[in-house]
Amino acid sequence: MSNQVHPELPAQAMVLAAGYGKRLGAVTRARPKPLVSVAGRPVIDRVLDRLSAAGVTRCVVNLHYKGEMLREHLERREAPEIEFSHEEELLDTGGGVLAALDRFGGEPFLSVNSDTIWRDAFGDSFRRLGRAWDPEQMDVLLLMQPTVTAIGYRGQGDFTMAPSGRLARRRPGRLAPFLYAGVQILHPRIFEGLEVRPFSLNLIFDRAAEAGRLYGMRHEGDWIDIGTPDGLERAESLLRRTG
Repeated sequence: MSNQVHPELPAQAMVLAAGYGKRLGAVTRARPKPLVSVAGRPVIDRVLDRLSAAGVTRCVVNLHYKGEMLREHLERREAPEIEFSHEEELLDTGGGVLAALDRFGGEPFLSVNSDTIWRDAFGDSFRRLGRAWDPEQMDVLLLMQPTVTAIGYRGQGDFTMAPSGRLARRRPGRLAPFLYAGVQILHPRIFEGLEVRPFSLNLIFDRAAEAGRLYGMRHEGDWIDIGTPDGLERAESLLRRTG
């Protein structure tokens, strides 16, 4: 990364909350995954609390599965200010962001998975991303979790990371030391020329990587995959013990 410091964290964010959460089975039949409680608090409120504490004042939340239930819950919040992007069809992560892109005025913004559980060991992750963000070199900056310390994760990893922070995809048949932790800064220009349709943010990551503009920042602390009942139980146990 360059020596120039960009301490500004975007004050706007996209919170991805439209998915079905099918891997959780019966847990998400009655409620959307973002409203599943961990240690007595819905996971999306944990995310929004952290965004607000970091100085984010406005969030766009996309809705699809049990969207009215989620909207009713979030309308009770005082901060941050919340706007809703309703998806008639599920657009996946990339399509969901693109459908709401005009809400961000052409400026960089945070994008956060609504079901992400993490704890920081050394400083707030959002503020650290803001300090690392360099729009002259980057279109995407991902928070990266070391695979060996990811709780409940059994995958092969997503990326390798150079000392500069530049990311490269895991090669077929290999293991990668880092996984995407569900928190990132995006510049709207990386979506240029794309149409609103269902597609994954992986398309955006690959587009940025091909241009040499995909970077990562290592997360220091706990990260828990709550996509399965086992992961949810682990998160509940950890947060009940440690807060």
